[in-house]
Amino acid sequence: MGKRIDLHTHSIFSDGELLPSEIARRAQVLGHQAVAITDHVDATNIDCVGNIINAVLDIRENWDIEVIPGAEITHVPAEIIPKLARKARELGAKIIVVHGETLVEPVIEGTNWSAVNCPDVDVLAHPGLITHEEARVAKKNDIALEISARKGHSLGNGHVAQVAQEVGANLVVDTDTHAPEDLINYEMASNIALGAGLHEKEVKKVLRDNPLQILEKKGIL
Repeated sequence: MGKRIDLHTHSIFSDGELLPSEIARRAQVLGHQAVAITDHVDATNIDCVGNIINAVLDIRENWDIEVIPGAEITHVPAEIIPKLARKARELGAKIIVVHGETLVEPVIEGTNWSAVNCPDVDVLAHPGLITHEEARVAKKNDIALEISARKGHSLGNGHVAQVAQEVGANLVVDTDTHAPEDLINYEMASNIALGAGLHEKEVKKVLRDNPLQILEKKGIL
């Protein structure tokens, strides 16, 4: 069994319940190799990326887990996603997630399309009823599509997995953690991938190889 890599979690810097240090410690105990803290941002609070960076420096130096500063661009006009992604990157975010068109929230139509066309985006989270065309563009631009462990957002997992496999887009399994009980171990993540319709032989690629490739590309691991 491999070590988990979770590229989508939230701390007290947005709407999460946990300090970055508690996310890191709980993730470490659950067998994570790396966890990204990707708090919700729009133009009003994007500077919180700097707070996350400050929070994780001591963790990196003292604990055996890689904690990655990031941001999740959330509920913004689709047209400004590229601008905010560039800004987050400039502020030091290593992982850029976009809050996709989940089935359970009124995300602005066009968000998925804008995200997959933005080279600064790494993961399109819980993209709901993503189209084949959007998935093809995600593949072209090396943007991963997320299978979500989060209640509600997970309702689209089967569709996301099927479309991604049909066009060859990369998938990752993330938790979208907001509370202590949201973090999961490798076995549970594997079951979520299988529940989304993936074959057992594809699980390691989705849980380990794909997120590891994202981090290696950025020189993080």
